[in-house]
Amino acid sequence: MTDTALIIGEALVDAVVPPDGDRSEHPGGSPANVALGLARLGRDAALLTWLADDPHGDLVRAHLTDSGVRVLAGDGGPERTPVATAHLDADGSASYDFDLTWDLPAVDVGQPVVVHTGSIGAVLEPGGAKVAELLAAHRDTATITYDPNLRPALMRPAVETLPLVEHLIGLADVVKVSDEDLAWLHPGVPTEEIARDWASRGPALVVVTLGGSGALAVTAGGEELAVTAPQVQVADTVGAGDSFMSGLIDGLWSAGLIGAGRRTALRAITLDAVQDVLVRCVRIAAITVSRSGANPPTAAELGS
Repeated sequence: MTDTALIIGEALVDAVVPPDGDRSEHPGGSPANVALGLARLGRDAALLTWLADDPHGDLVRAHLTDSGVRVLAGDGGPERTPVATAHLDADGSASYDFDLTWDLPAVDVGQPVVVHTGSIGAVLEPGGAKVAELLAAHRDTATITYDPNLRPALMRPAVETLPLVEHLIGLADVVKVSDEDLAWLHPGVPTEEIARDWASRGPALVVVTLGGSGALAVTAGGEELAVTAPQVQVADTVGAGDSFMSGLIDGLWSAGLIGAGRRTALRAITLDAVQDVLVRCVRIAAITVSRSGANPPTAAELGS
């Protein structure tokens, strides 16, 4: 899979329940959304996930393959495709509850140039340990990216989840994390302080998304940069961070900084290069929040 992005993690059905209770269902799952975003940006994206042979699984597969994502199938699967229910408040922010199990099928994933994981699939057993093993196995040949995208309702308490997160940070070249995740893991600690600490643990780049306020980046060299987000009418925030993550991988790829052979160059990334990438990321996220569900833009929509 030369020049392929391998994304590892959950694909599921997002059931969205707005304040008026009018339920709707959309394919989703954080890693699946990242794969979708990358495919829509023109990248060869393969998703290693855990789906049932049921109507929800068929819905998810069709949604992904229609945008060019290759869903890697293997032996086994859950009894039913996972479902995440997003309850929206009046300003469109989502809180979640989940019905899912997580494991990894046995399948040959080839030699991707970038491997991404995050969210539920990175920590929920029995699949979580297998995800970490795959990341470690690909470090010699691929850039490793990670977005914790934490779901407290499904995960152990923060004090128990943090060591798992820090282990994956140590394997990663690029980490993207929300300020909400940092507040859960480290209550009361300033965002910038945590980002600096994470950047000292091995990643070349740590990016913190700040919702409608934009994003903050810290490099391995200790340089920092903030960008603001475009102001848009928010439909909902479902998939916003995932589309940002897709844009981050795609932007670094376009800058020639993806692949294990580019690790030294990635660690030497300039703030000008970081700014170029992040400005596009916040634009991608803004488009996503302006429409319902996890519906990231295509390269054509971005004018590229």
